[in-house]
Amino acid sequence: MKKELLKVSVRQNAIYLPAIEGTEKREALTSTTVTLVAQLRKVGYSLSEELLHAVNQLHPAQQMEILQVMKEVLGVTLNWAPLVKGWDTPTGETGLDHLITWIANIFNSQKGVKLPCGHVIPDNTFPLERYNGCPFCGTPFETSATEYFGQGSKLKVLELWREEELNGFFRDLLESRTALDATQVDSLKILLGELPLPAVGIKMKETLMLVIDTLVEQDRAQEAQIYFSTPNDILRYLWYKKTGFLQIIEPKTIIRKAGRNNAHITAVLDKSRSAAQAKREELKLKYTRRECKMVALWLNNLKMNAEKACEIMHPKREMWVRMIRALRLAEYARKPGFGNLKELMDVFYCQTYTVWQGEVDRYRLKADAAQTFALLKQRPGMFARSLFANMLWFGPEETLAAFKEVVHLLPVRLMVTLGMYAENYFEQGHKRMVKPLGGNAHLIEPHYLVGLYMEDQLKAMVKDVQDLCKEVVTARFANAVVEGENKSIYIDPMLFHIPLSIGDRSETVQDTSCALQGTRFPVEGDKVRLFMQWGKGLPAQHLDMDLSCHITLPSTTEVCSYFNLQAIGAKHSGDIRSIPDKKGTAEYIELDLNELNRVGAQYVVFTCNAYSNGAISPNLVVGWMNSAYPMRTSEKTGVAYDPSCVQHQVRVSQSLHKGLVFGVLKVKEREIVWLETPFGGQTILSLDTQSIEKYLNKLDAKTTVGELLVIKAQAQGLKLADTPEADEVYTREWALNTAAVTKLLLGD
Repeated sequence: MKKELLKVSVRQNAIYLPAIEGTEKREALTSTTVTLVAQLRKVGYSLSEELLHAVNQLHPAQQMEILQVMKEVLGVTLNWAPLVKGWDTPTGETGLDHLITWIANIFNSQKGVKLPCGHVIPDNTFPLERYNGCPFCGTPFETSATEYFGQGSKLKVLELWREEELNGFFRDLLESRTALDATQVDSLKILLGELPLPAVGIKMKETLMLVIDTLVEQDRAQEAQIYFSTPNDILRYLWYKKTGFLQIIEPKTIIRKAGRNNAHITAVLDKSRSAAQAKREELKLKYTRRECKMVALWLNNLKMNAEKACEIMHPKREMWVRMIRALRLAEYARKPGFGNLKELMDVFYCQTYTVWQGEVDRYRLKADAAQTFALLKQRPGMFARSLFANMLWFGPEETLAAFKEVVHLLPVRLMVTLGMYAENYFEQGHKRMVKPLGGNAHLIEPHYLVGLYMEDQLKAMVKDVQDLCKEVVTARFANAVVEGENKSIYIDPMLFHIPLSIGDRSETVQDTSCALQGTRFPVEGDKVRLFMQWGKGLPAQHLDMDLSCHITLPSTTEVCSYFNLQAIGAKHSGDIRSIPDKKGTAEYIELDLNELNRVGAQYVVFTCNAYSNGAISPNLVVGWMNSAYPMRTSEKTGVAYDPSCVQHQVRVSQSLHKGLVFGVLKVKEREIVWLETPFGGQTILSLDTQSIEKYLNKLDAKTTVGELLVIKAQAQGLKLADTPEADEVYTREWALNTAAVTKLLLGD
């Protein structure tokens, strides 16, 4: 068995086991199988009957490998000790304790206890017997792995995967009709390295980059030629290799983010200027002769005329100028056999091409609807993306009439997106939330022309857009080729709480499960325990990450964080500012739903921040635990992590962000909405709660998987069944494979 393939299957709540041939099957469970099942139950998992019998055929060493992978994924052996022992009982520390300790250390007082970090803790200040480290500087001295297991009230069932399921998942990722999130990207990278590339149609540019990268690494660069249709596809690949980002985030954005992330509240610790300069140096381009020739051949062999190619290159002209110089493309353009490249370079530098977007803007400013729509109909995708603004500019009737002429050429995902966001766009006096590439989420004012229309006109525009989108989607389902004589369909009620993965790609990796942003998790007990673990694999150093939460009350707000360890309905485990060697460290916050209900709290926002210079630490893990049974906290070490109670957790793989919102607890509804919203600033006080409210509204407006399946049922004349005994069955387990869900977006 291969560990990496096992990890991919675990994310889908399965275990991949290659078929074993030529061995006699054991019917009775072996002692090692029984032991493995017991160990997995302790961490919150059980085996399906089919998987149990398959595991029973394995050698003990192979069974041990499964257990080791599960423990690694769940972080069981990491350091989960917080700063305070038994932190659910407050230590009573105050700001005065910190002030007295600070003065004592300034004047080198010898009265008190000197700790390994060098600080002296004066008598009658911090109760040192309650701490695992220094309460003054947040340096941990003690570490501890997980102590409690099996407190979870529900077990996750692991299914059996054979080659068929693994290869099917591989194909689903490649054929995904929406951009892959970070979890899917990581899984696809593993599968591309382990399995042969199947002959499938790849829909998304980001997915193509991963396939191209695999071919280049295997010294098959020329085979990648078929995946490039425009010069900007090549630019996207080159920039992915340079930065690791599958979208083209411009250098100035990355440099600016590096500077802002290294700013500091304390002026003497501010490293924003040096960090920005270091990032600028890091982004300088340098390529080998082999790489230069590879790119020159790709550009030379593109099946696109030079004028069209240069027009596509124009929006990224500054980046292309740098790339052309670094890749010595002018030199290759003078060589025999590179005639197409030479023509491309001549047209690009002489700028003898017309920019399509410039023409559209020119006619729009002249209020020439006929010419504007004639141009937009040449590129239906751009027409769709500017539809709302054009409706305000030229009026809804004329705009929609022109749009209907090309609507059949658009992918379903784009039509669904228009239907979801129309109401938010045509809303007077309300800001919209946007998230630019590489930036933080922030609010913008509505389009200035919205104020020109009456409220009933705006509502009519929303209805017109939504009716058109539903009509198009229904027609696609009605015209789809259906295999067999399906007459009934079962839709799991949970699918009506899972939004479609359009527009909000996750940048964190989910190692233990897969969920779409906006998925709602019911709270089973009266306590929710947030956790954050960081520093895995890193040497001991100052690395201050902060776990916090923002509590919205009827007439005020409150924060539970390192500077306020005890808030209404919330307790914090203490502020750790340094990490021990290799195993990292942890912080917790426990939320009491009964107390939050008593004071009328509306919702609680979960956040993590990088207080230290830089972005959020790679491999930082955040999530929450939930159980119908009481969850214990160690009085000896303070460890409060139990893998069997983990409801959801994510791992930061690569980040440009200083802060991250990773969940919202709706107190009255007793459910947690998983979302991923970046924000700037060293502490939770930088969080704009209005943007979170807008993001929740945006998620509520999204079409759910269940709603799309209802449209499918109506279009194809399928009867809705109340039980899974139907011709077509769609369950929550099916929705775990988010790439397979995108197959509903027909024609993309």
